[in-house]
This record gives sequence, C-alpha cells and structure tokens, in this order.
Amino acid sequence: MISDRRLERMTAVLAQRLVHVRCAIEAVHHRHNISAILRTCDSLGVHRVDLVSSEQFKVSQGTARGAERWLDLKKHDDPTEAIRAIQADGYRVYVADLSEDAVEPRGIPLDRPCCLWFGAEHAGVSPEATAAADGVVMLPMRGFAQSLNVSVAAALILSQVADRSRSLHGALLSDDDKQATLTAWMAREQVVEAHIAARQALARTLP
Repeated sequence: MISDRRLERMTAVLAQRLVHVRCAIEAVHHRHNISAILRTCDSLGVHRVDLVSSEQFKVSQGTARGAERWLDLKKHDDPTEAIRAIQADGYRVYVADLSEDAVEPRGIPLDRPCCLWFGAEHAGVSPEATAAADGVVMLPMRGFAQSLNVSVAAALILSQVADRSRSLHGALLSDDDKQATLTAWMAREQVVEAHIAARQALARTLP
C-alpha cells in the first residue's frame, strides 16, 4: 500500500515534469556517464530520454540512484532511426559537438520542442546523428581545458535549456500524461513493495 506521503511526492514531481525538452544519449556501454545523465534528467524534470545503441543498457545503480525508474525511456538501435522518430514527434534535434555553426544553449530556439543529443565520451556524436540533426550546441570554453566530461556537459546544457523552457505554454506534461505516468509509477511501486515484503517474510522463516 502506497502511503499518502509517497503519493503526494509523486504528484508534486509530476507537476514539474518537462516535455518541451528531451534528451538523447548514445554509447550506452559507458554506464557511469549515461547513469549520471539520467540522474541529471530526473533532477531537472526532463522526463523523456532516448537511449541510442544496439547494445543493452545496464544502469550503474550507485550513480543513477534509481533515476531511471522515474523517466520515460525509449530505446533505439540506430541513430538515424532515432532522430527520425524524435523529429516526427515534433522536436528539433541539437547534437552537442564542436562546430563553427554551433550555438550556445541560450541560443537554441524554443518555439518548438527540442531534443539535446549527447555522444560518447571520446568518440563524440556519431556521424549519422550529426548529419540528421537540426543543429549543433556547444558550451563556450574559457579556460585551458577545452573539453568537459560528457555527463558534466550534459548537465550544464540541459540545465540552461530546461530552465528557459519552463515558462513556455505546454512545456510540462499534459494532465492525461501525468495521470498515465502516475498510474504506471504506482503499479511499479506496489510490485516493488510486494517483493520486499516477500523477501522479509522469507527471511523470518530462515533459521
């Protein structure tokens, strides 16, 4: 049985969930970085995250701290297919990369929803994603180090764009999506609680 306090917390979190900004991540075999980005998305209220890889993703629990449970995760095997699907949902896609044509996070137009796309730590964004994207976003570098860890770059870019989008009409989950998500969260929590109760009951029977 989910407590009233837990239900209130879920409802409060859902009230802040963004859909105007979305995140896509390649190279899911880099578990630590991807898990850190998932945790950032949850903390910023970025609800929809696309994982782009033919490999199976396994979260790093110590890094993600369970954030993946609260996100709307979609899996894609191919970057080109992923961008087409995201664009078909009405999103512009901006890949985080180095380019003379890149814009800073504050320069991304938000008249339409946008998806921020992040590549691998060393290899960067795949050529397929770069070719299909609507634009490139880049953080200005003002120090001797001219690069950032991908999870740090994602946190800085997502934070700026998410904050800018919050005042826009329709930026948050619709009432129907909130209710559907809440129903799914509650069902999962009840399953988790049942498993915990079963393990505890079994432990009490052991010598």
